[in-house]
Amino acid sequence: MLYLKECIAALTVPLMLALLLAVAAGVVAWRGRKRAAVRLLVAALIVVFVTSEGVVGDGLLNSLEARYPPLQDPSALQVRWIVVLGSSYAPHEGVPVTAALDQDALVRIVEGVRLARLNPAAKLLVSGGAPDGRPRPAQGYAELARDLGIDPGSLVLSDQALDTNAEARDVVQRLGGEPFLLVTSAYHMPRAMQLMRRAGARPIAAPTGQLVTKDFHWRRLLPSSAGLGKSERALHEYLGFLAMAIGVN
Repeated sequence: MLYLKECIAALTVPLMLALLLAVAAGVVAWRGRKRAAVRLLVAALIVVFVTSEGVVGDGLLNSLEARYPPLQDPSALQVRWIVVLGSSYAPHEGVPVTAALDQDALVRIVEGVRLARLNPAAKLLVSGGAPDGRPRPAQGYAELARDLGIDPGSLVLSDQALDTNAEARDVVQRLGGEPFLLVTSAYHMPRAMQLMRRAGARPIAAPTGQLVTKDFHWRRLLPSSAGLGKSERALHEYLGFLAMAIGVN
């Protein structure tokens, strides 16, 4: 099921959708239907152009990030657990752990460490597994947390869960119904909170890594890799909500 979900996610990113449309245009043109081929090529260009615009990426992400504001209630820190959800981790020789963790992972673990410093009595549960033979994000989190001064005795690794749904089940097994701070990217927080609550957990949202730009600049109207990245993240989350609605996740 995991590999099927990964394949579907890969095929539904904007650039892949545009590529599939372009390939379809080539096939249609080869069969002599030139007008249909032109339409498919135009559709491919529209997909790339629209999803690469900053205002589109911000618009898609804003409906996700705005659901849970940054943690501001001091009383919320008085919990015994801080849970950091996994992201991508690709260590290799010659690079520090900060380079092996992707952008989302890095801001998540740094926020988790910051909250742990504000509440030294809390344990820091770092999550994130991987298929056999691949490095596990939880291990990268733990390495960086130790380097940043977190007591190894306060660290708990959860390195078996392969997706957010599995992470939610693992959290419930470990914490039961005890409240905890949930640290993940702001755009991912709505789906993570829903999965946690559905599993029976009691998370308190502590989102980080907000990407939406509030100030308007004319460059946001132009296509960019940053705009495309925001659109891809948002579409991945919406696809995740769809999977939950039909019972796949």
